Amino acid sequence: MINASISGETTSGGVRRFPATLKEHKPSIVIIELGANDGLRGTRLSLTETSLETLIKQAQAANAKVLLLGMQIPPNYGVDYTKRFKALFPKLAQRHSIALVPFMLSGVEAEQFQADNLHPTAEAQPKILQTVMLKLKPML
Repeated sequence: MINASISGETTSGGVRRFPATLKEHKPSIVIIELGANDGLRGTRLSLTETSLETLIKQAQAANAKVLLLGMQIPPNYGVDYTKRFKALFPKLAQRHSIALVPFMLSGVEAEQFQADNLHPTAEAQPKILQTVMLKLKPML
């Protein structure tokens, strides 16, 4: 298991770094958990979608199975943007026939978030693991 994440990363940053990571590690499974920072920055949804699609295609071209972890953003970004952002992940999963965790923070209790109400605490990690493993285990 290789964790190639960088805190605060956007999908565009992931696209820049991903080819070298694929070449170096040659993974059989790739878990893509990017997009939340795009949403929080108000990035054009078409750019986020294109970047996620690029990551998916690159992983598949490297013969890796892909698990996409869906993200959501707070409602203060507007109903339309928030709804369309959430819909990106299932749309991409269906388009590319990949596994999807609709929202990786599903089931995390309110008190298991940091003061920003966005980032989970260490206590939330077992629930996140359980949520992700439901889709990851069959891929192993």
